[in-house]
Amino acid sequence: MERTVDSSFDTHHRQAGGHMLTVDFDRLGVGPGVRVIDIGCGAGRHSLEAYRRGADIVAFDQNATDLADVGVMFEAMAAAGEVPEYAKAETVRGDALDLPYGDGEFDVVIASEILEHIPQDEQSIAELVRVLKPGGALAVTVPRWLPERVCWALSDEYHANEGGHVRIYRADELRDKITARGVRYVHQDFAHALHSPFWWLKCAVGVADDTHPAVAAYHRMLVWDMMSAPALTRTAERMLNPLIGKSVALYFTKPAVHSGAR
Repeated sequence: MERTVDSSFDTHHRQAGGHMLTVDFDRLGVGPGVRVIDIGCGAGRHSLEAYRRGADIVAFDQNATDLADVGVMFEAMAAAGEVPEYAKAETVRGDALDLPYGDGEFDVVIASEILEHIPQDEQSIAELVRVLKPGGALAVTVPRWLPERVCWALSDEYHANEGGHVRIYRADELRDKITARGVRYVHQDFAHALHSPFWWLKCAVGVADDTHPAVAAYHRMLVWDMMSAPALTRTAERMLNPLIGKSVALYFTKPAVHSGAR
């Protein structure tokens, strides 16, 4: 499954704190005792951050290997004293089209870089909203239209594979699909501008060619940026995010009093 951030970046993120997060946890109010589900958690960068903040986190995915790795990280964080003793974390394997939870079970629902992989996206959106409690917060991120369109134009291999991207979203189209389920749109943000040129470069030389000198050099820069978070690149990315941010993040809240069709 091709994600905004490849697995090696996720590995480095484990040492780099919250720098690679696509979702704004402060905006979502993730903290002690908040029940969170990270749907399509992948290598778990958002799940790990929720656990670090003392939340009750469910890392949910259909990939058993990814979930096993996340489970190991949960255990290592607890053993190292990196999380509050009261925080809870579990991994659950399942289908985003049929979540094994009742209505309104979660304070926060996160679906980061997952809907672009799902042909029946409206069914998955309905499930995201269903398990969110009234008054709760939903964050959905997908690849942004323009950077993604460039990737598709440069490379079929980038998206035309099993588990690959099945569509390119325009942010307003996705926002409308989600609000049609009865939640209220709150905010839009962009992230990971420095990653857009990296993926354009990979698409140009061959997605699988990690040894190409230009790709390897750019990758080293991104890892250095993640590990060091220097002011220069942080400032550059903040300025570039509105223009070429690789991901768009959309935030919603579920009305405390139900007022729309679900």
